[in-house]
Amino acid sequence: MNVLIIGGAGYIGSHMVALLAEHGADVTTFDNLSSGYRDSVIAGEFVHGDLADPYAIDAVLARKRFDAVMHFASYIQVGESVRNPAIYYRNNVANTLNLLQSMVAHDVKRFIFSSTAAVFGVPQTDLIDEEHVKAPINPYGASKLMVERMLADFDVAYGLKSVALRYFNAAGADPQARIGERHEPETHLIPLVLQAASGYRPNISVFGRDYQTADGTCIRDYIHVRDLADAHRLAIEHLLHTGSSEQFNLGNGNGYSVAEVIEVARRVTGRTIEVVDGPRREGDPAKLVANSTKAKAVLGWNPQFADLETIVKHAWAWEQRQLEARKG
Repeated sequence: MNVLIIGGAGYIGSHMVALLAEHGADVTTFDNLSSGYRDSVIAGEFVHGDLADPYAIDAVLARKRFDAVMHFASYIQVGESVRNPAIYYRNNVANTLNLLQSMVAHDVKRFIFSSTAAVFGVPQTDLIDEEHVKAPINPYGASKLMVERMLADFDVAYGLKSVALRYFNAAGADPQARIGERHEPETHLIPLVLQAASGYRPNISVFGRDYQTADGTCIRDYIHVRDLADAHRLAIEHLLHTGSSEQFNLGNGNGYSVAEVIEVARRVTGRTIEVVDGPRREGDPAKLVANSTKAKAVLGWNPQFADLETIVKHAWAWEQRQLEARKG
C-alpha cells in the first residue's frame, strides 16, 4: 500500500509514518518543515514541499500511484486563530483545497483528514458523539469544519472518499521514545507540564480557575498519539474495503482537568512542579470529552494506551531524551 502523508514530519504525522511503515506500507512524507522536523521522519521517503504550491503537490502525486492521502499539515493553536484568523483560513482551508483539487486531477480517491473536537464548540452533552451540533467558537474549529464540508461536496461531485477523524487532545509519545511532541512554541498542556518538571521552564501556567468544573480548571479528553495513528490506519482499511465516507470522534471517553493532569505528572516524575495562575484563554470551552462508540464499532478501534498515567509516562521518557539533547 502506497500512502502519502502531508505533514508527516510533525507530531502526529511522524507517529503515523512510523506505524504505517511497521505495517509494511510504502510511505511518502510531504512537509515544508515549518513546524515539523526532518529527523522525526524515521521511515519512508521524504519530499520537501508546501501545500501553498499546487505545482509541488502535483509533482509528488505524479511520482507514484497512491492508495490514500493523509493530511496533518494544519495550524492548530486556538488562541492564535482568534488573533490572526486569516492565516488559519489560508493554510487550513485554501491549502487543503489545493491538495484536494490535485488529488482529483491525479485520480486519487481516498483521503484521511485530521479534524478536531473544536468543530463542536461548546458541548451540549457530557459525551460528544458525531451527531452533536457543530458550532465552532474559534476560527481553528471553523476552518476544520469548512474542510469537512468540502469533503462531503467532493465525494458527491468527484467520488473522492474520505474519513474525517475528530480527535480531542493528542498526547503522549512513541512508547520507545524515538519520536514525540516537539512544538515551537509549545502550547500543549502535558509537554508544558513535563518541561516544568524537568527544569526546562520555571513553571506551568493554569489558564482559568473559574470554569464550571469540579476544581475550576478546564477538562479535556487525552488520547495517546499512537492510538490516534492506529485509528488512521484503520480508516484507510475502512476506505479500501467499504468505500464509504465517514466521520469519527476519537477519545478515551474520560475527562481530566488541568489540575488533575499536573497532579499525575507530579506522581509520574517525582518532581515538584510550580504552578502560576493566569486568565482564561480565548476560545477555550470548559469541557470536551469524546464518545468514540462509532469508531470502535465501525473501525474496530481499540485504544491500547487509554490511561492518563501511561500517556504521561511515555511523554516523560521523551522529555528526558529532549532534555539530554538540549544539554548536548
